[in-house]
Amino acid sequence: MAYKISDNCISCGACAAECPVNCISQGETKYEIDESVCISCGTCAGVCPVSAPEQD
Repeated sequence: MAYKISDNCISCGACAAECPVNCISQGETKYEIDESVCISCGTCAGVCPVSAPEQD
C-alpha cells in the first residue's frame, strides 16, 4: 500500500531527500508521492517533522 502526503505537509523536502526510489516531488501546494513508484518502505514517514506521509 503506497503512501500519500496529507495537507499537514510544510514543504520542507525532508521526505524527498530520503526516499530510496525518488518517488517524491514538489507539487503545487505540498510534496506529492508517485504511487506507481512508491515501495511503501515508510522512510518518508520516519523523517517527516509533521507526520504528513500516511499509508493510503
